[in-house]
Amino acid sequence: MLQKTAGVVLHTLKYNETSLIVEMYTALQGRASFIVAIPRSRKALVKSVLFQPFAIIEFEADFRPKGGLSRIKDAKAYQLLSSIPYDPLKSSIALFLSEFLYRAVREETENPSLFHYLLHSINWLDECKAGFANFHLVFLMRLSRFLGLYPNLDDYRQGDYFDLQSGCFVSLPPQHHSFYIQPDESERILKLMRMNYDTMHLFDMNRAQRARCLSIIVDYYRLHVHDFPPLKSLEVLKEIFD
Repeated sequence: MLQKTAGVVLHTLKYNETSLIVEMYTALQGRASFIVAIPRSRKALVKSVLFQPFAIIEFEADFRPKGGLSRIKDAKAYQLLSSIPYDPLKSSIALFLSEFLYRAVREETENPSLFHYLLHSINWLDECKAGFANFHLVFLMRLSRFLGLYPNLDDYRQGDYFDLQSGCFVSLPPQHHSFYIQPDESERILKLMRMNYDTMHLFDMNRAQRARCLSIIVDYYRLHVHDFPPLKSLEVLKEIFD
C-alpha cells in the first residue's frame, strides 16, 4: 500500500546499475529499508542526490511487511539543509552519526519521540554557526535515553568509577570485568551527560579529551548493543578534528 512519510537517511548501498538500497529511520515505521531506482533523466521523480547521510526526505513508498524492501515512488527534500552538506566538519559529523545510527538503532516500529529528536538535532547542527565541537558527544549520550541505555547518574559521589557494563557509578573498581573508567574520566563523563546543545560550548575540552570521551561512549554502546561492529567513519571524524 502506498503511504507518504518522512525519513532520515542512515545508509545507502548501490544494489546494481539501476538501483540503490537505502536505510532510513522513518516517522511511520521506524527503521526501514527501501529500494530506489537510479534516475536516468533530469525529469525523474526520485533523484539519488537526495539520499545523503543525515538528509531528511519526504517520500511515498509501497510499504512491505517487515524485512522486505519497499520501493520508493516519489521523493523530495523534507527540509533543505543549508550548511551540513557543505561544511567539512559538519558533514563528517553527519557521516559518523548516520553510520552510528545505522548500527545502533534497529527497532522497526514507530517511535515519534526518537524521530523528532533526530529532526531537532539535525536542524540544530545545520543552523549552528560555531561552538558545535561537542555536538556528536551530546547527541550520542542523549540518544541512549531513546534506546533504553541511559546510564544511572543519581548515585554519583566524587571519586567514583564508572562501570560501563552496568551503566552506573561505583565506589570501587568492578571485580569481575575490566569495563570501567577511572574517577577523573568518570567526572568528565558526568559533565558530558548533563550537557545539552545550548550549553555544550561552555564545557571546554581539548582534542585528546574529546577523542577519549568519544572512545568511551562507543565502548559503552558496544557493550550494550548486540553485534555492534567497528565504525568506518570514526577514523575520518578523528582526522577532521585533529
